[in-house]
Amino acid sequence: MMCTVCGCGQGETVVEGHAHGHDHPHDHSHGHSHEHDHDADHHHHHGHHHYGLGPARAHAPGLSQARMVKIEQDILGKNNQYAAANRRHFNTHGILALNLVSSPGSGKTTLLTATLEALKEEMPIAVIEGDQQTSLDAERIRATGVPSLQINTGKGCHLDGHMVGHALESLKPLDTSVLFIENVGNLVCPAAFELGEAHKVVILSVTEGEDKPLKYPDMFHAAGLMLLNKVDLLPHLRFDVELCIEYARRINPAIKVLQVSAYSGEGMAAWLQWVRAARQMALAGFQ
Repeated sequence: MMCTVCGCGQGETVVEGHAHGHDHPHDHSHGHSHEHDHDADHHHHHGHHHYGLGPARAHAPGLSQARMVKIEQDILGKNNQYAAANRRHFNTHGILALNLVSSPGSGKTTLLTATLEALKEEMPIAVIEGDQQTSLDAERIRATGVPSLQINTGKGCHLDGHMVGHALESLKPLDTSVLFIENVGNLVCPAAFELGEAHKVVILSVTEGEDKPLKYPDMFHAAGLMLLNKVDLLPHLRFDVELCIEYARRINPAIKVLQVSAYSGEGMAAWLQWVRAARQMALAGFQ
């Protein structure tokens, strides 16, 4: 069945270390109050999650627009409760959580592995890896020696606060660590689903086209940082860097932009410094 809110298909979500039924207690150490509203319209199964996003303007036969808006509000409202619990956990433990979002093929995982290799001896790091089916990206992350946990969303098109909360139970990132959350490749739904992160970091490859910020404005509006990736390929492409940045700032005047290449190393020092500075901000209130 198609989701009434975002249009992605019904599927199972599998969080490593969790095989959930509804018969287990909800005494989670990270502070979630897992109160469930078993409204069939939510298509919500504990441990197997499927949500949607109204701005996709999906049409559901038999449901009025007003009813669809109400479903969307309920889903996002419940997600925000889980995200708020995650955020409290992060703040209490001095953890900087970064939500990495992009289209498929942006080079997100390659950039992340290069980042981990550069920072893993300097600070504690952990990774939550989101993908629809495979664990290939998580295996690449683990090859760096950094702890990671895989979430497979099945046909789901994004991570949500509930999934991340359960992942935290198994992953247990150390106090004062940086937690990178690599979201499912998608520039639509992850814009609306907060995970409790301090920042959304949107990664845009120069192979994708300058107009991505205009096509997916919600994501670029929600992000605090845009990493313009694969800039080593610019000599071989017709890509207008300044126009792309202009489009991004048309949507979000405050967005910071860094040009990077994990392959050549260009811009990586500036990106690593951004992570360090963001971590210092997260540690400022941690005792």
